[in-house]
Amino acid sequence: MIENIRLAFQGIWGHKLRSVLTMLGIIIGIAAIITIVSTIKGTNEQIKENLIGAGNNVVTVQLNQGGYPYDMTWNGIPQGVRLITEDTRRELEQIDGVEQVSLYHARNYADSVYYLNTQFNGEVFGIDENYLEVYGLQVKSGRGFTEADYTDFRKVALVDGNTVTNLFGGDSPVGKCVEIKGDVFTVVGVVALSEEFAPTIHSINDYWLYADRSSGAIYLPDAVWPTAYRFDEPQNVAIKVANTDVMASAGQEAAERLTEKQIISPDSSDFDYRSQDMLEQAQQLQSMSESTNMQLIWIAGISLLVGGIGVMNIMLVSVTERTGEIGLKKAIGAKKKRILLQFLTEAAVLTSLGGIIGVVSGIGLAQLISAMMQIPVAIDVTAILISVVFSTLIGVVFGLLPATQAANLNPIEALRRD
Repeated sequence: MIENIRLAFQGIWGHKLRSVLTMLGIIIGIAAIITIVSTIKGTNEQIKENLIGAGNNVVTVQLNQGGYPYDMTWNGIPQGVRLITEDTRRELEQIDGVEQVSLYHARNYADSVYYLNTQFNGEVFGIDENYLEVYGLQVKSGRGFTEADYTDFRKVALVDGNTVTNLFGGDSPVGKCVEIKGDVFTVVGVVALSEEFAPTIHSINDYWLYADRSSGAIYLPDAVWPTAYRFDEPQNVAIKVANTDVMASAGQEAAERLTEKQIISPDSSDFDYRSQDMLEQAQQLQSMSESTNMQLIWIAGISLLVGGIGVMNIMLVSVTERTGEIGLKKAIGAKKKRILLQFLTEAAVLTSLGGIIGVVSGIGLAQLISAMMQIPVAIDVTAILISVVFSTLIGVVFGLLPATQAANLNPIEALRRD
């Protein structure tokens, strides 16, 4: 085998221009595939990073009715749905991959919330002691909620940076009061993500998809939530998982457990709990991206087919040119298998070399596109290995006919023809 490989490289070097032209289809096809795959993977990773952001791997589980999130604002307290207990929260933390669980109430579009004469149009949350840690929020000024805030039902609040800008005009809100549903709450602190993260924006579509356009958020201790809103509101659940790989499975299992335990008659009720995580949205966008780019991969695959036909053609020419050599080898005892293996090896080495050059060219082209168009790329080692192996298989498949023809030459006819 080593001798066959040496002869193959000797033949390629002896016909350098012809070999390069033969490999051109393979090089172009492999380079195109590597470039496309790298761009797809880089874009997918960027989508995931933008949507998840700052490493907060959180799955939300919400009460649904008829397949849609249940809105407490307009629909009131749902019948036949229990409150989630502390025991159930701890039970959810035992799910594989789950690190921490928080229970919270929410109003996505707050009403009757004011600071002086300015109305607040953001979100209001009633949170437990675990919420800030689950979402990676950190107190930037003032203080956070204390145990006494919960046990003594203190009317205190935390706000985020958007609320500081939109409701307080950028001034420090600590010590100031906001009115929520006629009750007065004192702002005791400002929170923000412990790891600041800004999504990568390349277009207006990216802006509308990724950018934080919320008016802000106000956080209350869940113990005083009924003061401003309603008693006995079923909570939402926020689940922090170890990594993005278990987000879907952990969220699904948590939703199934909550539906079974919290819905009084789950089989006959139109209520259920459903999970939603940012990774799910990322996967939907990734699927759209991949389906579009798969068409380009098929087009690039045509180049490989053309390249394979070129290899077969040049190997047929090689068999014709080396008829005397083949006849001489067979005359001195070379078996069909030896001749067949020699030409197959030569074809495989030719296409493998083209595949390697194609991989290097594809990586370089991907990096060039990334630099010029600011498109993220990620080199996929698996795609590289598959490309090289596939290019070798092309040489074997398309070199089989010429190799068989060489192996079946009659030595007497071959020597006479020479």
